[in-house]
Amino acid sequence: MTLIVDSHQDLAWNMLAFKRDYTRPVAETRRLEASTLIPERMGDCTLGWHEYQRGSVAIVFSTLFASPARKKEMWDSQWYPDFDTARKLYRDQASAYRKLADSRPDKFRLIASTGELDSHLQHWAQPAREEEGHPVGLVMLMEGAEGIRSIKELPEWWELGLRMIGLAWAGTRYCGGTGDPGGLTVEGRELISAMADFNFSLDISHMDEAAALESLDRYEGPIMASHANCAALMRGSESNRHVPDRVIELLIERGGVQGLIPFNTFLKTGWSRKTGNREEVPLDTYVSHIDHVCQLAGNSFHAAIGSDFDGGFGLQSIPAGMDTIADLQMVRGKLLERGYTEADAENILGGNWLRFLREHLPQ
Repeated sequence: MTLIVDSHQDLAWNMLAFKRDYTRPVAETRRLEASTLIPERMGDCTLGWHEYQRGSVAIVFSTLFASPARKKEMWDSQWYPDFDTARKLYRDQASAYRKLADSRPDKFRLIASTGELDSHLQHWAQPAREEEGHPVGLVMLMEGAEGIRSIKELPEWWELGLRMIGLAWAGTRYCGGTGDPGGLTVEGRELISAMADFNFSLDISHMDEAAALESLDRYEGPIMASHANCAALMRGSESNRHVPDRVIELLIERGGVQGLIPFNTFLKTGWSRKTGNREEVPLDTYVSHIDHVCQLAGNSFHAAIGSDFDGGFGLQSIPAGMDTIADLQMVRGKLLERGYTEADAENILGGNWLRFLREHLPQ
């Protein structure tokens, strides 16, 4: 099967907020959580090491994420009232990834350099006995940069293995974000200027359009969108969460890659878990967002997978016919039905992110 690189999963948030153990199969996690409030709050789990193996999901951009106090859910432990708390939460999540990789190197590995990337891919290139499988590579991405209290802390984060930073989730002191319109602030401009010195990848997901446009013009390092869908296909939506064509076109010009999200609320305007059902959103709707990016680019080099699975939603909110992360392989067949080549499908499922990593990770 084609290797998949998934550019957005909130693994540490789930591990610390819900004690989810991603070395388990999905079925076991669902069984253990069936008698809890987790399925009601989050939906049924879609991620597990065994499903990564079945779906050939070789690398995940694993996030550091916590919500500001004004956006927190009552049951969520991963929220911050101030920037000191944000830093602690993000550091704890980075430590959770380190502990996972150190304790289960057969199942998870941290990737922070091209050397580690190449070694990891060599492992996946070799046949593995079913009971052994391959480790899943973790590339750390910070979602919402308020865990960075000042630009003086960037060297510390780089040494911890962080390679990608998104300034927004909701609006932050750095820029406007989802539900909070606005461009870059003075602090935001200072941060991205300092980020470029390290060659951090800047993730424009969740940025308000004004902030994304200024970042695309101003930032000198690599730019990406880890998980963002196309505003042009979400007619009637008033959310600034989706990416307008002019932002996508500039991202393409900058050599960026956009991960698309198979989340029904971001695929059909007005869909919600409370009032809708999965049958209303076929997998073809998701593939249309991938296709839209490819049509804007004129090629298959800038669209990719950014599932955000288990990121505040679960099984009940993903396209009909999908059950777990392993089913991302279904995208390949849908692309071929639309006239894409095998090479195009390989680009979209994993090749584009692999190229991006090789170009921008340090040696």
